[in-house]
Amino acid sequence: MKWKLPIALLTGVVTAMAFIAPPPDDWSDRIVKALEQFVRRYPQEKVYLHMDKDYYAAGETIWFRAYITLQGLPSTQATNLYVELLDKNNNIIQKKLFAAGGGMSPGAFELPETQKPGTYQIRAYTAWMNNFDPAFFFTKNFEIFDPAKKVTPDADTVAQDFSVQFFPEGGNAIAGQGNTVAFKAIDQNGYPIEVTGTVKNGKGEQTAVIKSIHDGMGSFDYTPAAGETYQAVVKSAKGQSKTIDLPAAQTKGVTLKVYNKGSRIFYQAVAGPDNDTSLNQLLVLAQMNQQMVYKANLDVADGRISGFIPANNIPSGILQLSLFTKSGLPVAQRLVFVRKNDLLQMDVLESDIHRDARTKNTLVLRLPDTINTSISVSITDADAVPVESKNVNNIISNLLLTSDIKGFVYNPAWYFRNDSAQTLQALDLVMLTNGWTRFSWEKILNNDYPQIKYPYEQGLSMDGKALSGTGRPLTNGQIDMIIKVPADSSSLFAQAPVDEKGEFHITGMVFPDTAYIYYQGNDIAKKNKDVSVKFNNHFFEKPSLIKLPSPLRVPPPIDNTALKSFLANAAESNKVNRAINNKMVYLKEVNVNAKKEKPQETTEKRYVSGMFAGGDGITFDLTKETPIAMNVFQYLQSKVAGLQITGDINNPSISWRGGAPGLYLNEMQTDISMLSSLPVTDIALIKVIRPPFMGIGGANGAIAIYTKKGGDNVPQNDPSIRGFELYKKAGYAIVKQFYSPDYSVKKEVHALPDKRLTLYWNPNVTVDTLTHTANIEFYNNDFTKKFRMVVEGMAEDGSVGHLEQEF
Repeated sequence: MKWKLPIALLTGVVTAMAFIAPPPDDWSDRIVKALEQFVRRYPQEKVYLHMDKDYYAAGETIWFRAYITLQGLPSTQATNLYVELLDKNNNIIQKKLFAAGGGMSPGAFELPETQKPGTYQIRAYTAWMNNFDPAFFFTKNFEIFDPAKKVTPDADTVAQDFSVQFFPEGGNAIAGQGNTVAFKAIDQNGYPIEVTGTVKNGKGEQTAVIKSIHDGMGSFDYTPAAGETYQAVVKSAKGQSKTIDLPAAQTKGVTLKVYNKGSRIFYQAVAGPDNDTSLNQLLVLAQMNQQMVYKANLDVADGRISGFIPANNIPSGILQLSLFTKSGLPVAQRLVFVRKNDLLQMDVLESDIHRDARTKNTLVLRLPDTINTSISVSITDADAVPVESKNVNNIISNLLLTSDIKGFVYNPAWYFRNDSAQTLQALDLVMLTNGWTRFSWEKILNNDYPQIKYPYEQGLSMDGKALSGTGRPLTNGQIDMIIKVPADSSSLFAQAPVDEKGEFHITGMVFPDTAYIYYQGNDIAKKNKDVSVKFNNHFFEKPSLIKLPSPLRVPPPIDNTALKSFLANAAESNKVNRAINNKMVYLKEVNVNAKKEKPQETTEKRYVSGMFAGGDGITFDLTKETPIAMNVFQYLQSKVAGLQITGDINNPSISWRGGAPGLYLNEMQTDISMLSSLPVTDIALIKVIRPPFMGIGGANGAIAIYTKKGGDNVPQNDPSIRGFELYKKAGYAIVKQFYSPDYSVKKEVHALPDKRLTLYWNPNVTVDTLTHTANIEFYNNDFTKKFRMVVEGMAEDGSVGHLEQEF
């Protein structure tokens, strides 16, 4: 495994530590070895998504490209990426498995025109990341709008209250010593607010002044007396006041003060006035990306309590300094951000831009000529597409900052706009007001490691168990399989031997969409004729309830002018897409009016009868897909315009045009509890009939559910499946190609209006390895006059870059 921190760094640290080098096999080795063992066993994987836009309308496609890293480098061995779209009630609206390779994965979610407007969250992760805290999954909140409406779906709640948290540097305030205390003020929506105030002792005397300097954060210095109490009297910009007790100062204990000077990071251990001999021997250890970059033994009794870390060779990122006692107890911690000029540099070398309708535009990007780079590019209408300007998180701020801390950081991209003293001071406040939570020192020092439920995946896997006719595990046999993939018409024969428990395991499979796996248990000893096989569901195939670590924050409101233009163009774009999809096809002057019977219509004819066969309805044929919803109600969410399914998915509230629709199972009236417990895999057909419906309780429409009959799991007229049973296995999602018209070629479809808002999207732009440039070509739509380009990329050494420019 390659590591991001260079060997030169470790050499420099050893040199700087020569004057305090510990003796061989000293007590600190236990702490160092615990970190080394942890990083060997649990390397850190991250995911970041570059999305084509910040906001979306129903009917649009969410385009994205995933950047996957392992220990700060492109995760070239990663093969599987899991992406979910959640609504504000934590319901999974869509989820897909995408193929990954070379540390990247392109993907897309198509939003139906009936998508309910509101706040949504997209989150992405790998199976390996699923072993750890979900708070470190990639997440992004955004709005989906209804193009037919001219107002935002979720109005930001007016903040009536606020809170302030105080964070003594190093974790503890020490009595009789000068202490730095950082603070962070937020409103009830979790967004920062500016505050002022004072710190007073028990006698009411002022000891410090409170004034936020950036996004509700600030700091003050004070020297607390032993046994004295202190309060902060804080006032918000709206005139609201709060009195908050400060953390009590300790007479025993120790804290850690840090001064980040760029090329050197100075530190000092500060002990309490009580002479605690257990704190005489201390260890300072600094780690980045779970790799030790510095350690030094301190001796408080001898006055050796400070030092510095040479930072010239440390890359950009969060450096965690921890202070340990001789017993291995971590007693203080401080985060420091190392800011270097090591970002991936990209710029526009040439541009040939034309703003007339449907004219061709060309851009040439220049990339570093010393290293291989992979980039993704989005170009949108700068006037018509709203841009998130108040809470921006790009590839730089995500992978270097927010992906390593658990707390919410507002507008993290702001901290990478420049390296001015003001920016660096504000960035240090982020470090002071957030703690390290990637791992717990206490746990790894006591060999308390995370349980690995999900191994590092290599391709698709399939597991199961074979049982003999007597119900005992098949111990001498195999599973014979014929695997057919309709999406690419491929097929193959496979065998999976079983172990002593009757279990089998297959890895490394690669196929798109869905594979039809015809299987048969085979007892080699021929002692059992009847062999049953049970397949285990992959974690992503199981219905799951998502509990987000914190409620979705409603994004800041959008400028009404920009929103009005965006919605109007999105509505027109949806009309054009409908026209393309519904356009009649002509072959050799023969008007093809006859319509081929759709598969769902064939299934519907076999199941639906009587009054259920008529009416205005929408049919979902589940015999031709592999549904992943928890139950039928989650499956139907956001699929039918006007049908509202909210609340607990196991006992939801269902309404359609002001009333509850009738519920039917195999054309017999039923209730919510019966349908919510019905496995989706047992359902063949769902028919949603618009109001009015003539059946009992159908004044507000009806939802009719039909369970599968024999043969519905087996495709017809396939002679190779005789004697085999069928198991359908979900594969990698098929990502459609981004539509980019070429107006130099005359096509019938070009007669339609061009209302595209994303004019160019390429998740993996080709970079010329000789010139280290990338050419971008696209045609304008019918109306855009200003283009906004966003380029994000990663080099093979893990350095990341972001370029944003308007033309």
